[in-house]
Amino acid sequence: MLKSFKFNIGLWLVVLLSTIHNSPLGALSTFAADRTFTIDKNLNIYYDVMRQIDMNYVDTLNYKDLTETAINAMLKKIDPYTIYYPKSKDDELKMMTTGKYGGIGAMIQQRQVGKNKDVITIIADPYEGKPAQRNGIMAGDRILAVDGWDTKDHTVDEVSNHLRGVPGTPITLKLQREGVKKPFEVSFLREEVHIDPIDYSALFQDTIAYICLREFTSGCANDFVCTLNTLVQQGATRLIFDLRGNGGGLVEEALNIVSNFVDKGTEVVSTRGKLREFNRTYVTSSYPIYRDMPLTILVDANSASASEIVSGSLQDLHRATLIGERTFGKGLVQNLRPVAYDGYLKVTTSKYYLPSGRCIQAIDYAERQKGKTLHKDTAGGILPDIVIADSQKVDITYTLYIKNMFFDYATRYRLQHESIVPEPQFEVTDSILEDFCAFLDEKEFTYETETSKYLKDVIKMAEHEDLDSATIAQLKAFEPALTPNFRDAIERHKDEVKSFLGSEIISRYYYQKGKFAFMLRDDKVLKKALEY
Repeated sequence: MLKSFKFNIGLWLVVLLSTIHNSPLGALSTFAADRTFTIDKNLNIYYDVMRQIDMNYVDTLNYKDLTETAINAMLKKIDPYTIYYPKSKDDELKMMTTGKYGGIGAMIQQRQVGKNKDVITIIADPYEGKPAQRNGIMAGDRILAVDGWDTKDHTVDEVSNHLRGVPGTPITLKLQREGVKKPFEVSFLREEVHIDPIDYSALFQDTIAYICLREFTSGCANDFVCTLNTLVQQGATRLIFDLRGNGGGLVEEALNIVSNFVDKGTEVVSTRGKLREFNRTYVTSSYPIYRDMPLTILVDANSASASEIVSGSLQDLHRATLIGERTFGKGLVQNLRPVAYDGYLKVTTSKYYLPSGRCIQAIDYAERQKGKTLHKDTAGGILPDIVIADSQKVDITYTLYIKNMFFDYATRYRLQHESIVPEPQFEVTDSILEDFCAFLDEKEFTYETETSKYLKDVIKMAEHEDLDSATIAQLKAFEPALTPNFRDAIERHKDEVKSFLGSEIISRYYYQKGKFAFMLRDDKVLKKALEY
């Protein structure tokens, strides 16, 4: 009897396993097993290659660097948003999520100078009230050394890592300033630097609140409400919310901002991924403070992620009018997952869908894995109700900006002028513009149009193909017309040049908020919003 029972159990297990194997669940199990085998196989290949290099390669290698390079190259093939953060990048991760870091409170940039194109690091933008600005460091100052560490031939990330550190620790910068013969040192303490998420706020026409949000960092929704409350107390009854250039951030902060304008329990966005745990619907959890306030949102091609959640959901809910350009189309959701040795992986886990059901994402990165060329889906992103496209012309203003001429002139102007009038009264006069042109002469600035570059290539090709001399002469006859004098080009784009030049000069005295206010004077999208 017992023997028969054992036989029946065994037969039952065989039948059950056979049934599972031939069912959809069995197929799923087989697929999972195949995937596990594929992963293990490739990990073994990587391990064996690393072991062979370790045993046989002629020189000693930096295995930490090799491993990080391999990981980063792998993630780059997936999408731009899946990123590995080793423990050494804790500060970068904290800055990304909170807007806080330990450092000097200044943006830096690198550029090439001189005939040898030496790479130098300079202070690009000291934040008002932060350690660098309070200790007299100015935009344009060249950083020669950080605590005795020479910055020459090092990347901007490497210099940033030396500038950042534990708040309260001392730092000494060796700087070189234009107009000062010898380098000098400045010593002070690092601080926990918090970057204000509100770039600028103001009251226009006595009743229109304007708020520009830099990014969706931790606590920014509370800062937004406090700013709006203050403007309402000053008489605001309507709001222009500027999300241009805002690359996103925390979805919870986006949800909290939307909560101020729609009923409690309203769906704002949902996420759908491969795993059920990443499928979620976000609804507002508080009663709105400004449910009936007229709302206009400004967006552009650099408004992404959380910016698109706010603008897209309020558009879907018929709660806001959008003005500007189609947004970026970044509808991929990332979550932080801990990995070995205190590192983190920011990994794409799902996609964002708005209340109407439309997906924000514009690029299907899965196509890359299939060997296909990536393209942007025109249905992705958020199309504004009123479209005002950026002309994106490559003119003299663009060239002056790219070649840092506005920046360098403003640096010199600040050294020659201790103070200027308050931002609302400041204007770039014709005499300042003439002085700027003299500065360009001194720097031997040349202005070559993209068209003239193409023409030169055409002429070279014509000569290479041995076309007749008359044809080549006709092509060369166009060269003078396509290589304008920069003064003539500046005169044609005078207003635009003055705007860029003035904003750079203003930033030397009134920092980020002053620069922002000056740029808004000629902002055609804002003007349209004010009219609307």
